[in-house]
Amino acid sequence: MKQLKISIIIALLISLAISTMAQQTTNAVRQIASHGNKTYFRTVNVGKLKIFYREAGPQDAPVVLLLHGYPTSSHMFRNLIPILSVKYRVIAPDLPGFGFSDAPARHDFSYTFDQLTRTLQAFIDTLRLNRFAVYVFDYGAPTGYRLMMANPEKITGFISQNGNAYEEGLGPAWETVKKYWHSGAKEDRDALRGVVKAEELRFQYFTGVSQPELIAPEAYTLDQYFLDRPGSDENQLDLIYDYRNNITLYPEFQRYFRTYQPKALIVWGNKDPYFLPAGALAYRRDLPNAIVKFYDTGHFALETHVKEIAQDILDFLETLPD
Repeated sequence: MKQLKISIIIALLISLAISTMAQQTTNAVRQIASHGNKTYFRTVNVGKLKIFYREAGPQDAPVVLLLHGYPTSSHMFRNLIPILSVKYRVIAPDLPGFGFSDAPARHDFSYTFDQLTRTLQAFIDTLRLNRFAVYVFDYGAPTGYRLMMANPEKITGFISQNGNAYEEGLGPAWETVKKYWHSGAKEDRDALRGVVKAEELRFQYFTGVSQPELIAPEAYTLDQYFLDRPGSDENQLDLIYDYRNNITLYPEFQRYFRTYQPKALIVWGNKDPYFLPAGALAYRRDLPNAIVKFYDTGHFALETHVKEIAQDILDFLETLPD
């Protein structure tokens, strides 16, 4: 009889534990659902252009604007968005000429970073984004920093992931590009046509990555699909040539940092052949309170370290003003 009672008690305890676990799971699912953790794929007309963007999270939550780089799109944030959007409204547009946004011919659209910024300004105005944090990466940095300088009152803080603003951050992979900047010659432009080819794309994704099996093949395959569109090579070469004007603006970006002292989180793949760790550390000259974090990976750090970077971002976002 005693053994029977013990067995009944054990069975009841197991049943209670299972019930509690089931309720916790249900609550977690409800929490995600109540926070709008689905990602929505939307488009908005910005002037004559259709801009594609991904959006997730509560509509009344603090906004985080994610700006991609070359040659990718908002797809690079596919693993980050679900993590951030539990607590934040996350918006990630594709820039003109990238991803699923319109890619007009170069005689209809000027492929410069000033023009990308004008489009992005119209985008945030159309969505009525009046207060937000910015995540910039690669090309997203000079675009985002122009946007920040034009809207200092709207910026709560920024995250730069391998987004450069200092000359010492420019790595050896820029040498052929610099030759084209200096000459503007057709032969130097033609020498760069390989940047839109699969071999160069794999160089960007895999250089400095110790576990290449973590790189999702759909990432660089989708990028290559868009790079192979008719006219895309000329559009991208125009942007590469215009990048020289970003270098000219570096002192202006740095003056903005010194003047406004925005809260900053600098997260960096330390084996990036394009943007060196020195470029990450340089932010502290103008932003002495900037948080700088390095990860043992390459240019596309989110492909291999999204969980670590996401946690650092969440910790950082908690410190930002409303």
